[in-house]
Amino acid sequence: MSHGKIDRAIVIGGGIGGLTAALALHRQGIPVTVHERAASLEPVGAGLALAPNALRALDRLGVGARLRALATPHPALGVRRPSGRWLARTDTSAVEKHFGDPIAAVARADVIDALVNALPTGTVRTGSPATLVTPGDEGHPAVVRTEEGEVTADLVVAADGIRSATRAALFPQHPGPRYSGFTTWRTVIDTPGRRPSAAGEIWGRGRLAGIVPLAGDRVYVYGAALAPAGTRAADEHAELLRLYGDWCAPLPELLHAGDPARILRHDVWALTDPLPAHHRGRVALLGDAAHAMAPFQGQGACQAVEDALVLAATLTQGGDLAAYTAARLPRTTGIVAGSHRIGALVALRSPAAVLARDTALALAGLLPARFLLNRSAPTYDWQPPTLSGQAH
Repeated sequence: MSHGKIDRAIVIGGGIGGLTAALALHRQGIPVTVHERAASLEPVGAGLALAPNALRALDRLGVGARLRALATPHPALGVRRPSGRWLARTDTSAVEKHFGDPIAAVARADVIDALVNALPTGTVRTGSPATLVTPGDEGHPAVVRTEEGEVTADLVVAADGIRSATRAALFPQHPGPRYSGFTTWRTVIDTPGRRPSAAGEIWGRGRLAGIVPLAGDRVYVYGAALAPAGTRAADEHAELLRLYGDWCAPLPELLHAGDPARILRHDVWALTDPLPAHHRGRVALLGDAAHAMAPFQGQGACQAVEDALVLAATLTQGGDLAAYTAARLPRTTGIVAGSHRIGALVALRSPAAVLARDTALALAGLLPARFLLNRSAPTYDWQPPTLSGQAH
């Protein structure tokens, strides 16, 4: 698809990636409609870490400052053993000084709200499933089936998640997502007056837990553990206490204070086999539909935000969807692989392997902060393209 004039764009999926794409296209003057199958935009997931690369992209869209204001600062982050001993610890001010931005921990709902509120009323249609009929080509528009019938579009953005029906239609020979071996739990816990002093993860044998303070005396707590795909507990709250109840403070106290009704559990699937392209015809794949990854780098939503900026800038600055694939496929493939490698370290269970892993982490933690931060530089130092009408 050549860049040409885009008179109509349709986004399939109203998650963070789809909404960011809609806002980026809107900022470029492209009429866009978002079709979300769910009846509401109630976000799946409790908390979100917006790394410097994503914050810069959101700045381009005018919502970065709002989300920074909603983030709760905390003095340190790092990795501990279940006993509580720190293996590696970083002052968060060092992250901000090194990259020009912090890692902003916000509620997922706040990100959704910021994006929706920046879009014209009526852009997002909930309870509105949309299915790709034909991807179109240079001379023909794409066709999408909605509840109102079949509509044409110059551009379709498929942000329909890890089980993307659009991806399966475009690349039927691709094996699709593979199970990572991990299942995850996520919850937000109200903690009036009991805010943890540090954020970070606790790594055990074949499982980890994370603690992230949020605004409003809330804490985002998550866990990941090896389990057969599809495994579920009769009582997920009791399961969390079984897995993590004897780990270091404040994790057991937080879990005891949690609301069992607010615990989300999902297995982790990832596109460990890269797609041949992130587009076909007039359709661009974005976010989990293009490069679903394990959560161990905290980059899933961040990469979807990057996708959105690159897509909008490419199509309005003389590029085409092939250029979008060229810009995004190598980067996201590397980050998917990096998340997989970290997952392999978390998955270690033998005492000898866990001891070797933890020793390596502790030794790395003795290095000057700049050496550790430089390891994140290829991800965090990414600079978003300038959108039309924006100053460099």
